[in-house]
Amino acid sequence: MIRVKIATQPRSYEVLIEDGLLESAGQKLRELAGGQRSAFVVTVPPVQRKWGKKLLASLAAAGFRATLITMPDGEPHKRLATVEKLAEQLTRLGAARDALLIAFGGGVAGDVTGLLASLYMRGVDVVQIPTTVLAQVDASIGGKTGVNLRSGKNLLGTFHQPLAVLIDPRVLSTLPEREFQAGLYEARKCGVIGKPELFDRLEKTDASALRRNGRELEWIIAEAVKLKAEIVSADERESGLRRVLNFGHTIGHALEAESRYRRFLHGEAVAWGMIAATLIAAAVGRCEPQTAGRITNAVLATGPLPKVNAHPRDILRLLRSDKKVKNGLVHFVLPRKIGEVEIVNDVPEKVVADAVNHLRRISR
Repeated sequence: MIRVKIATQPRSYEVLIEDGLLESAGQKLRELAGGQRSAFVVTVPPVQRKWGKKLLASLAAAGFRATLITMPDGEPHKRLATVEKLAEQLTRLGAARDALLIAFGGGVAGDVTGLLASLYMRGVDVVQIPTTVLAQVDASIGGKTGVNLRSGKNLLGTFHQPLAVLIDPRVLSTLPEREFQAGLYEARKCGVIGKPELFDRLEKTDASALRRNGRELEWIIAEAVKLKAEIVSADERESGLRRVLNFGHTIGHALEAESRYRRFLHGEAVAWGMIAATLIAAAVGRCEPQTAGRITNAVLATGPLPKVNAHPRDILRLLRSDKKVKNGLVHFVLPRKIGEVEIVNDVPEKVVADAVNHLRRISR
């Protein structure tokens, strides 16, 4: 088992990574949760059908009274209304202040359940058990929670660190191919911002064959988790260093919002956002053309991406309402080289518009 410590205040916690970990999840949680007896598993229908019985059996064997609650699947349901409905269900089920919530799903389920845990009874414990590549390498770690507004992504949220994160790469075996590939973009992001060895390995790996290579997949997940652990431990509340994790997310979030969260999976939008940020970096002289080409080619080699139809003026409008705007300035995370990025706030709008137009051309 691989253990990665997240050193946050007032309590550190661990990310546990092991193939087949779901079977012993109840035992691990018993060690963490002590005398807590009631657990409420928040999940989505596809995860419930494939893995729900296994998790509930593990929890029961460890002495938990576990109740499974489903929420609608997909980004359009990442709304405050979903949190309210789940909270009402918890009250009807008798969930008290000592309740343990378990987020069992991808990034949407994790973010929604995390926000629910931070608000219910003014804060209850939560454990993340992510079931997508994207959630395992990124979304489940660091305590960020959030839901979307019509005007932008994750504009309502809190920081609420989990008791633990349990990662079982085996659950990825039932993930649809598109979902699997979407998560790999976040792993490539980790390579660009601070793990050049991870970027190199992914660059040489056939993405379509990766899910059949359990050992390699476990290594990739662990390396991404280690990077995020370093960053979150140094900057829990995104006041400085943690902002580098937004590489690809500035324009990526705008693309999601412009399409009303229906065209792109989150990882796919981030993929286009990484390409856009790389184009911008090259255009303003912060990245060598050879490096920019390498990043772009690596992203495109992962798999097919949905077309970009957004007009630059719509993306620019959405960027101005993004939560990463400070003092009226849009901040971009731009690559300098593989393994090093910088945060800038002086990118001309024309350069951004040119990058979006370039995405439109190459996605045809």
